[in-house]
Amino acid sequence: MSIQQQNVRVAVVQAASVIMDREGSTEKAVSLTLEAGEKGAKIVVFPEAFIPAYPRGLTFGAKVGSRSPEGRKDWFRYWDNSIVVPSEETDKLGEAARKAGVYLVIGVIERDNENSGGTLYCSVLFFGPDGELLGVHRKLKPTASERLIWGEGDGSTLPVFDTPYGKIGALICWENYMPLARAAMYAKGVQIYIAPTADARDAWQATIRHIALEGRCFVLSSNQYVTKDMYPTDLACYDDLASSPDEMSRGGSAIVGPLGDYIVEPVFGREEILYADLDIIRDIAYSQFDFDVVGHYSRPDVFTLLVNEEKKENVKWMK
Repeated sequence: MSIQQQNVRVAVVQAASVIMDREGSTEKAVSLTLEAGEKGAKIVVFPEAFIPAYPRGLTFGAKVGSRSPEGRKDWFRYWDNSIVVPSEETDKLGEAARKAGVYLVIGVIERDNENSGGTLYCSVLFFGPDGELLGVHRKLKPTASERLIWGEGDGSTLPVFDTPYGKIGALICWENYMPLARAAMYAKGVQIYIAPTADARDAWQATIRHIALEGRCFVLSSNQYVTKDMYPTDLACYDDLASSPDEMSRGGSAIVGPLGDYIVEPVFGREEILYADLDIIRDIAYSQFDFDVVGHYSRPDVFTLLVNEEKKENVKWMK
């Protein structure tokens, strides 16, 4: 276990992907990571699906009962620009974390290369300041139309990592509405709770403030700022965007303390890196004086939760 330091500077990146461009999005992530490191950040957080995109507004030609050839072309472009773990892209991200001396947490679209190589997952990658890939979290339950393009993760990718600045872990976007998933994170002792998202609604702000107050943890929420003119015009289903607003995602990234108050209020309408200096030990201890969700405010005699962290396989080979 690391010897925990009292204070840490964190950076929450609010920026757009280079949409449908794995290489361009990776290079942008590298540049922003180095910038945050130069400003003294030790933990750097990126939004959901930063590489290669959160494809808001696209249908991939899908209707109930049919998929169009044009939609398959866009799907292949998305698939072809996803990330295999490990790969050249993860090497570049790890090297950026090493150069910057930061823990890097970034949302990516991960292509499963272990089995068929077909399924995509909405994932978060964790890198240490030595450049090593610490682990992966795959989104447990894609929401609504996301289920068309992403598979479901399982309990084998629910990591919380011990760092010199506290325990860090992540749930992605609407996973954070799953009470039992949050309970599992709290039970693992998460102190810096990372919530990459694509949700720019006012209601999302209530969610992240509630999580901070419920978990008595810091919450770092990172969203993209995206405009329609950032989308490639040569998408096969580009006309899907005809009725979309010019501002596709307005942002709303924020940093919240363990009593549910903003440390950095949400930023809307622009790309920006949010910075904050957190007093981890003191502020969490202050907050747990009257509420500790896994300590004196728990009731294990009444409520229990079973978490299955076994990796799920469709086929098991007997010898």
